[in-house]
Amino acid sequence: MGEVLWHVTMSVDGFIAGPDDDMDWVFEQPRPQADDDVVQRVGAVLSGRRSYDVGQRDAGKANAEVFEGAWSGPEFVLTTHPPAGDPSRTFLSGDVRDAVATALAAADGRDLLVIGADVALQCVEAALVDELLVNVAPLLLGDGVRLYGGPGRERVDLELLDATGTLLRYRLVR
Repeated sequence: MGEVLWHVTMSVDGFIAGPDDDMDWVFEQPRPQADDDVVQRVGAVLSGRRSYDVGQRDAGKANAEVFEGAWSGPEFVLTTHPPAGDPSRTFLSGDVRDAVATALAAADGRDLLVIGADVALQCVEAALVDELLVNVAPLLLGDGVRLYGGPGRERVDLELLDATGTLLRYRLVR
């Protein structure tokens, strides 16, 4: 069975999205060559509704697809309010554990890529994330959506597995 990967691009000051979920700065960054290995590992993607909505807003922008279009496969969105008429994704409701199990089964032995702050935090809190991959973008956003934190968030220890260029790969220590 595959692993659960949380993969993000983050500014040096710790933001994974700018104010109002701005993602334009991410599309301006070159995809790290180290991502090629990740693309080969991923069999399915799970995101949340907010990430889905941002993706719909940014559709058509250069590099807006998963791994700039270098990956294709089943995509799942965890939401309590699925939109009508999008056959390109499967919309799931309920517990994050069930959503991860469904998406991992669809990954057919390969890894599951988790995208989006809220779903990723739910996965971290449920001890479902195996690896955190952070592509560090050379800029300071100053404000936006933090990688991790907020009221009630507990400490999570990480073990550095690899650092290649701007890509940092960690295993979550349980």
